[in-house]
Amino acid sequence: MKIIGKISIVLVACTLCVAALFSNTSCNIYKFNEATIPDSIKTVKINFIENKARYINPQLGPKLTDKLRQKIIGQTRLTQTNNSNVDWEISGIITDYTFSTSSISGQQVASNRLSVSVHIILYNRKADKTSDYDVNRSFEFKGNQSFQQAETALGDEMVRTLTDEIFNKLFSNW
Repeated sequence: MKIIGKISIVLVACTLCVAALFSNTSCNIYKFNEATIPDSIKTVKINFIENKARYINPQLGPKLTDKLRQKIIGQTRLTQTNNSNVDWEISGIITDYTFSTSSISGQQVASNRLSVSVHIILYNRKADKTSDYDVNRSFEFKGNQSFQQAETALGDEMVRTLTDEIFNKLFSNW
């Protein structure tokens, strides 16, 4: 009975030490989930992402704009505004939206690829500086799907992936 009590005390002490160790090491060294924003930047204006590709998916611009706004407001300390005296202004253009064959098997199309490119412009009004970022992603789909079927099937994944990549380009220093 005395041995079991001592073992329990040792286990509790070890558990507390391990918990303290993890809580101390996860504080300030690596923060992959936080955006890097200068302290002087408080407000952001996110303009509509225009679609200027040769082929236009009419839903992509609005969905991408909305998802980017949600992500920036939800994962940063920035306040969204539509005023002209904003700290940061973000604009974007969908520059490419193309379909191509990516593989052939037995003289049949086995898979196709949808490629999307977005050009993002960050205007820092406080520093009077503009930064440009390009995001390019490809999405594979089965060769027996039409382009319209592929757009429908890939829609949410495409918007989420592009939004994540744009966010990382804007707010990550690594």
